[in-house]
Amino acid sequence: MTFTNVLISFYNFEMRLPNSTHLDPTRRKGRGAASNAVSRFDPYTREGVDDGWEIDEDLPPLRTEISEERPRRVITRNSSPDIGFDRSINPYRGCEHGCIYCFARPTHAYLGHSPGLDFETRLVARPTAPEALARELRAASYRPATLALGTNTDPYQPIEKDYRIMRRILEVLRDFRHPVGIVTKGTLIERDIDILAQMAGQGLAAVGISVTTLDPDLSRRMEPRVPAPARRLRTITRLAEAGIPVKVMASPMIPALSDHELEGILQAGRDAGAVSASTITLRLPREVSPLFQDWLAEHYPGRAAHVMARMRELHGGRDYDPEWGTRMTGKGPFAALLQHRFKIAIARLGLSHRLPPLRTDLFRPPPQPGDQLSLF
Repeated sequence: MTFTNVLISFYNFEMRLPNSTHLDPTRRKGRGAASNAVSRFDPYTREGVDDGWEIDEDLPPLRTEISEERPRRVITRNSSPDIGFDRSINPYRGCEHGCIYCFARPTHAYLGHSPGLDFETRLVARPTAPEALARELRAASYRPATLALGTNTDPYQPIEKDYRIMRRILEVLRDFRHPVGIVTKGTLIERDIDILAQMAGQGLAAVGISVTTLDPDLSRRMEPRVPAPARRLRTITRLAEAGIPVKVMASPMIPALSDHELEGILQAGRDAGAVSASTITLRLPREVSPLFQDWLAEHYPGRAAHVMARMRELHGGRDYDPEWGTRMTGKGPFAALLQHRFKIAIARLGLSHRLPPLRTDLFRPPPQPGDQLSLF
């Protein structure tokens, strides 16, 4: 794979946060993380120090940098027993939405970047992903099953407006009549309703919209570049009106901070047009835990100890337990109560736990120039 830098900030390296320190809030306005600790694979730690010149400097805000990756293959396989899909595509690496709780942050370490501010500001776009996908779908050995998009980083984050990678992926899937499931917080999905409605009419598309809270202030603090909750609910309505099955995803629920909103989120999603619902409890793998705890200390210092006590109660005294089957719910009385509340709420609201299965029997590679024509 080759990487081509297509957008570098004017200030380049000098504007990058010295690792292991916290950036001044005025420089990270609109960002979720407060720090940029080095990748766990980096043998060195860097720290900013006073140079002794005693000169006041107005440093610029942290800007977004985008590089490009040209992959040969884009379908990622998994065999996790507690995930309802076995293949997915990520049009982008990193996510400008900046959700402080994002469980995908540690994946940025594999690129040599920090799961902190680098995850939000050093993004990788994959503009040739649609062409690579088409090649994989044409392989004689390929067997169709629902392709999941948005399972790691959001395919409708702000840079999609210019790159349009997601739309071209949908065009490929439509032409191949291949089933697709999408998870997003981005209202830019409304741009692609024309394709999704056509696919949904054939039983080939479903969408999950993540609504973490109904409180716009909490949302702006913990997911700074995500559309407001009310705006996401309007997206559910627009998708539903177009005949696209929509799931409202009350995820993640944060103990002692947002879990009291579970029933309200499900009600609002149902009223907006969702026909299904799901919920996942906050997960804090690897670098996400210290980043999240820094965020709590800055924004909700009075609740920080309570939130983390609940999190450790859910995971056997640890910040996070990756055990399959319970990693997304936790264990113990609080976890059981949250799941019980969820089941009661969806039964009362008439929401299904799962969307109807998508069709795979329609899959057929479209003809290419030079192909032999069918006799039928």
